[in-house]
Amino acid sequence: MDKSNYLNEVLDTHKMSHISSLLNKYRDKRQLIKEAIEEKHRNQIYSPLNSGSYAKHTAINTKFDLDVVIPFKKDSFSTLEEMFEDIFDFLYHKYSDEATVRKQKVSIGIEFFADDDGDVISIDIVPGRELNKDQYDEDYKLNLYVNSKYGLISEKSYIQTNIKAQIDHIKNRENERKIIRLLKIWKSSNNEDYKSFLFELITIKAFDKANISGNLWEKLEAVMKYIRDNITNYDFSLKDPGNSGNDVADTLESWQKENLSNKMNNMLDRINDNEDNLKIYFPTNEVFEEDDDESKAGYGVKEGASTFSIPTQNQRFG
Repeated sequence: MDKSNYLNEVLDTHKMSHISSLLNKYRDKRQLIKEAIEEKHRNQIYSPLNSGSYAKHTAINTKFDLDVVIPFKKDSFSTLEEMFEDIFDFLYHKYSDEATVRKQKVSIGIEFFADDDGDVISIDIVPGRELNKDQYDEDYKLNLYVNSKYGLISEKSYIQTNIKAQIDHIKNRENERKIIRLLKIWKSSNNEDYKSFLFELITIKAFDKANISGNLWEKLEAVMKYIRDNITNYDFSLKDPGNSGNDVADTLESWQKENLSNKMNNMLDRINDNEDNLKIYFPTNEVFEEDDDESKAGYGVKEGASTFSIPTQNQRFG
């Protein structure tokens, strides 16, 4: 088996363009929610920002997010909790008849009931308040409220971030994005509980620090070796580009780092012993194995594109 050709096939079957009809439904819901929030809060917010894996071009069609960041002005609310509760109340009262609206760690999840096609559309709304008064359009810095019911981040009730910086960090990094997608396919297919943001940062760091070149398999192999050899190091860090004080490596306990290192090592060993094991760790999306339509050759579909692609099975995203 040509491992690189196989991995390219894996990526092809996980392209977002295969589910463009469903993706259009997500976009339509996202746009309606944004317009409702903008009408409600008008002068209290800056322009909402699309974020998440789709905005970063790292989404896969078996699981992806359409997230929207709502940047509130500094004086819009006296506290972050008040901001979070206000927008939750608004979304709950507006959409509770057609969706499940729930509080999450730093976001509000809206999961619409299945439509006539059986599709369930999920959108995450992330409210944030600008860190520095009247400066968001220049520095893009926000404070997010952390809902303690769903676990504290660094034992605080807030976290500082810069979503635009996180998106820019991965901009123009197509090689890295391919590896990130493959690691997300492994994570999703093998029910691994690691955060996608961790793989995003560690892949970019591997390309920056290690000598990574060659075909797709050789690049994936090099990143897996980098993870294996570095994640357990005492001084290894993964600085969040949206907040240099946030070390994403610290979100893993020591035993979780050991587990991740061992998983990478075991995968490499088993693939080296038998190339067919690559299919266990990085499976194709069988639904789209035979879909070779040249019109679906790209990673995704353009905003507002007209298409009639309909997935042949119901899948829950979000």
